[in-house]
Amino acid sequence: MAKVELIMPKMGESIIEATILNWVKNVGDTVDVDETILEIATDKVDSEIPSPVSGVIDQILFKVNDVVEVGKVIAIISTEGEGPSQDIPAEVPTIKEVEKVESEPIAPPAPEPSVAKVAVPASNTSNRFYSPLVRNIAQKEQISLDVLDNIPGTGINGRLTKKDLMNFIASGKLISNTNGQSIERPPLPANVTPPVQAIAQTNNKPASTESGNQMSPSVNGNIEIIQMDRMRKLIANHMVMSKQTSPHVTSFVEIDVTNLVNWRNTNKKQFLENHGEKITFTPLFIQAVAKAIVDYPMVNVSVDGDNILVKKDINIGMAAALPSGNLIVPVIKNANHLNLLGITKKVNDLANRARANKLKPEEIQGGTFTMTNVGTFGNSMGTPIINQPQVAILATGSIKKKPAVLETKEGDVIAIRQMMFLSLSYDHRVVDGFLGGSFLRRVGDYLEQFDTNQMV
Repeated sequence: MAKVELIMPKMGESIIEATILNWVKNVGDTVDVDETILEIATDKVDSEIPSPVSGVIDQILFKVNDVVEVGKVIAIISTEGEGPSQDIPAEVPTIKEVEKVESEPIAPPAPEPSVAKVAVPASNTSNRFYSPLVRNIAQKEQISLDVLDNIPGTGINGRLTKKDLMNFIASGKLISNTNGQSIERPPLPANVTPPVQAIAQTNNKPASTESGNQMSPSVNGNIEIIQMDRMRKLIANHMVMSKQTSPHVTSFVEIDVTNLVNWRNTNKKQFLENHGEKITFTPLFIQAVAKAIVDYPMVNVSVDGDNILVKKDINIGMAAALPSGNLIVPVIKNANHLNLLGITKKVNDLANRARANKLKPEEIQGGTFTMTNVGTFGNSMGTPIINQPQVAILATGSIKKKPAVLETKEGDVIAIRQMMFLSLSYDHRVVDGFLGGSFLRRVGDYLEQFDTNQMV
């Protein structure tokens, strides 16, 4: 008659809570080991929580739509066929959303404009589920339930995701309801302020609410106010924390990747035919980084007080831009044990599922080193911010044709070569200039000395 607590798992270093989307199992249901009990969502990923044991659901401690902190007990499972408890509480407290870990200082919230809202009902006549985030956006954007019910969703079981809703808002298109009638987003009443736009100004004076309070921080009609979404707030807090924690130093090298570029251009079609995978430059960069970390393991560490924790696993995170403009860092585990094909499959799979918001929680955890490709945006170089608790991050710039001096047996010549910059930001508490510069140079050496004879 043992009872096992099911807790809300940790789903990433910056994630401190999750929203319960759906209970797949109810009180009294039997479950097997690894069978899904509930579905949860964060601003980064949706995920299924499996049962750690076989047994019977004895208690469910939180309801659908509740926001639960990581580490909280969310259900009780009785093993050995134990039936449900008779002392199930009738009401379960809802965990309020928090934006920062308790140990961090919390700044007072900025004043917000008073905005009239069109309420989205907590329940609806259809069977469609809407997450609290979607409901909040719909409420702010004055989108009725009829409109929500007819927007196609790409989430689990057709669930409407934040991305779906934002795409609909941006498109401004008419849609048809189940009766074939055209529905559009209703115009705002004259006394309602658009939620993401600044208050119009008159004679350079701030507009006021009905109560007479001045609206801030608008100073004229050419300013738009956009509220950060929760993921952007987490990223912002994480970046500020990183700069406050680590004294950043950035080193640069320029390298000649002509042989690497020519090899890829020559073999990418054959690689796709042989393996069904497109090969980009990212796997080639990750392979070189993994080799360099083996040579310089002290960049694959973290700091705990006065202790340096040297990581034996080489888990390389690759920063990926999402359609929303936010960033996520899926992790390639044990990259040094994978060949080029293995790294390519991992990169393509993680990148595709990141864009579709289908990453699993464990796939964004455990990174020991991060790489970001600023060349994707046409940038020559960058000074990236360290992804804590790591101590180094590499940025790869765009590859451009440039004249370069080559040493030959006949003397120096000027030739057109494929050149790029690498930049490494590192934590100067534990990575000094010699280590950081040597590691960066070694990554460049591996890329310049790329084996053009390897099989595809």
